[in-house]
Amino acid sequence: MAPAADPFEALFTTTKVVTLVTLKRDGRPQLSNVAAHYDTRTRTFSVSVTDGRAKTRNLRRDPRISVFADSDDGWSYAVAEGYAELSPVAALPHDDTVEQLVELYRQVQGEHPDWDEFRAAMVTDRRLLLRIRVERFYGTAR
Repeated sequence: MAPAADPFEALFTTTKVVTLVTLKRDGRPQLSNVAAHYDTRTRTFSVSVTDGRAKTRNLRRDPRISVFADSDDGWSYAVAEGYAELSPVAALPHDDTVEQLVELYRQVQGEHPDWDEFRAAMVTDRRLLLRIRVERFYGTAR
Protein backbone atom coordinates (compact mmCIF):
# COMPACT_ATOMS: atom_id res chain seq x y z
CA MET A 1 0.00 0.00 0.00
CA ALA A 2 1.29 3.46 -0.89
CA PRO A 3 1.85 5.86 2.02
CA ALA A 4 -0.91 8.33 2.83
CA ALA A 5 -0.56 11.78 1.28
CA ASP A 6 -1.55 13.80 4.35
CA PRO A 7 -2.20 13.30 8.09
CA PHE A 8 -5.98 13.19 7.61
CA GLU A 9 -5.75 10.45 5.03
CA ALA A 10 -3.20 8.62 7.21
CA LEU A 11 -5.75 8.19 10.00
CA PHE A 12 -7.85 5.99 7.71
CA THR A 13 -4.93 3.62 7.17
CA THR A 14 -4.75 2.77 10.88
CA THR A 15 -8.40 1.94 11.57
CA LYS A 16 -10.75 -0.73 10.26
CA VAL A 17 -13.95 0.74 11.75
CA VAL A 18 -15.25 4.06 10.44
CA THR A 19 -18.51 5.98 10.60
CA LEU A 20 -20.42 6.46 7.35
CA VAL A 21 -22.59 9.55 7.07
CA THR A 22 -25.40 9.53 4.50
CA LEU A 23 -28.30 11.93 4.07
CA LYS A 24 -31.86 11.05 5.01
CA ARG A 25 -34.71 12.20 2.81
CA ASP A 26 -35.27 15.20 5.13
CA GLY A 27 -31.59 16.20 4.88
CA ARG A 28 -30.54 15.12 8.37
CA PRO A 29 -27.47 12.86 8.66
CA GLN A 30 -27.77 9.11 9.15
CA LEU A 31 -24.67 7.57 10.75
CA SER A 32 -23.51 3.95 10.71
CA ASN A 33 -20.36 2.37 12.14
CA VAL A 34 -18.94 -0.12 9.65
CA ALA A 35 -15.81 -2.14 8.92
CA ALA A 36 -14.04 -0.65 5.91
CA HIS A 37 -10.89 -0.97 3.85
CA TYR A 38 -9.13 2.14 2.54
CA ASP A 39 -6.78 1.93 -0.46
CA THR A 40 -4.35 4.87 -0.55
CA ARG A 41 -3.37 4.16 -4.18
CA THR A 42 -6.90 4.68 -5.50
CA ARG A 43 -8.17 6.88 -2.62
CA THR A 44 -11.13 4.51 -2.32
CA PHE A 45 -13.00 2.97 0.60
CA SER A 46 -14.72 -0.40 0.25
CA VAL A 47 -17.57 -1.43 2.55
CA SER A 48 -20.01 -4.34 2.61
CA VAL A 49 -23.60 -3.10 2.93
CA THR A 50 -27.02 -4.72 2.89
CA ASP A 51 -29.72 -3.97 0.34
CA GLY A 52 -32.75 -2.28 1.87
CA ARG A 53 -30.97 -0.74 4.87
CA ALA A 54 -31.18 2.99 5.55
CA LYS A 55 -27.67 3.84 4.35
CA THR A 56 -28.17 1.91 1.11
CA ARG A 57 -31.54 3.55 0.41
CA ASN A 58 -30.07 6.96 1.22
CA LEU A 59 -27.13 6.42 -1.16
CA ARG A 60 -29.37 5.30 -4.01
CA ARG A 61 -31.29 8.55 -3.64
CA ASP A 62 -28.25 10.80 -2.97
CA PRO A 63 -24.73 9.39 -3.48
CA ARG A 64 -22.97 12.08 -1.42
CA ILE A 65 -21.22 10.45 1.53
CA SER A 66 -18.75 11.27 4.29
CA VAL A 67 -16.53 8.88 6.21
CA PHE A 68 -15.33 9.73 9.74
CA ALA A 69 -12.50 8.26 11.83
CA ASP A 70 -10.78 9.42 14.99
CA SER A 71 -7.58 8.60 16.81
CA ASP A 72 -7.42 6.31 19.84
CA ASP A 73 -7.15 9.31 22.17
CA GLY A 74 -9.99 11.15 20.40
CA TRP A 75 -8.00 14.35 19.81
CA SER A 76 -7.37 13.82 16.11
CA TYR A 77 -10.05 13.11 13.55
CA ALA A 78 -10.44 12.93 9.80
CA VAL A 79 -13.34 13.18 7.40
CA ALA A 80 -13.28 11.94 3.82
CA GLU A 81 -15.92 13.22 1.41
CA GLY A 82 -16.90 11.65 -1.85
CA TYR A 83 -19.57 9.90 -3.85
CA ALA A 84 -20.88 6.38 -3.40
CA GLU A 85 -20.81 3.70 -6.06
CA LEU A 86 -22.94 0.61 -5.35
CA SER A 87 -22.37 -2.77 -6.95
CA PRO A 88 -25.28 -5.00 -7.96
CA VAL A 89 -26.80 -7.03 -5.11
CA ALA A 90 -25.20 -10.47 -4.65
CA ALA A 91 -27.35 -12.96 -6.55
CA LEU A 92 -25.18 -16.10 -6.86
CA PRO A 93 -22.40 -17.46 -4.61
CA HIS A 94 -19.72 -16.89 -7.29
CA ASP A 95 -20.96 -13.73 -9.03
CA ASP A 96 -18.79 -10.61 -9.38
CA THR A 97 -20.32 -8.95 -6.32
CA VAL A 98 -19.60 -11.93 -4.06
CA GLU A 99 -16.04 -12.15 -5.43
CA GLN A 100 -15.52 -8.49 -4.49
CA LEU A 101 -17.00 -9.11 -1.02
CA VAL A 102 -14.62 -12.06 -0.53
CA GLU A 103 -11.69 -9.79 -1.39
CA LEU A 104 -12.95 -7.10 1.00
CA TYR A 105 -13.33 -9.65 3.81
CA ARG A 106 -9.74 -10.79 3.26
CA GLN A 107 -8.50 -7.18 3.38
CA VAL A 108 -10.34 -6.42 6.63
CA GLN A 109 -10.49 -9.74 8.50
CA GLY A 110 -8.15 -12.22 6.79
CA GLU A 111 -9.26 -15.71 5.84
CA HIS A 112 -12.79 -16.91 6.59
CA PRO A 113 -13.14 -20.38 8.17
CA ASP A 114 -15.81 -21.44 5.63
CA TRP A 115 -15.89 -19.59 2.31
CA ASP A 116 -18.92 -21.56 1.04
CA GLU A 117 -20.89 -20.45 4.09
CA PHE A 118 -19.69 -16.85 3.62
CA ARG A 119 -20.69 -16.83 -0.07
CA ALA A 120 -24.14 -18.22 0.70
CA ALA A 121 -24.64 -15.61 3.45
CA MET A 122 -23.76 -12.77 1.05
CA VAL A 123 -26.58 -13.90 -1.27
CA THR A 124 -29.07 -14.60 1.55
CA ASP A 125 -28.32 -11.23 3.22
CA ARG A 126 -28.59 -9.39 -0.12
CA ARG A 127 -25.14 -7.85 0.32
CA LEU A 128 -23.46 -5.46 -2.07
CA LEU A 129 -20.19 -3.55 -2.23
CA LEU A 130 -20.10 0.17 -1.53
CA ARG A 131 -17.11 2.03 -2.95
CA ILE A 132 -16.36 5.61 -2.01
CA ARG A 133 -13.91 7.54 -4.17
CA VAL A 134 -12.53 10.31 -1.97
CA GLU A 135 -12.58 13.85 -3.32
CA ARG A 136 -11.48 15.69 -0.19
CA PHE A 137 -10.06 15.11 3.30
CA TYR A 138 -10.24 17.44 6.29
CA GLY A 139 -9.96 17.20 10.06
CA THR A 140 -7.68 17.93 12.99
CA ALA A 141 -4.31 16.26 13.47
CA ARG A 142 -2.59 16.62 16.83
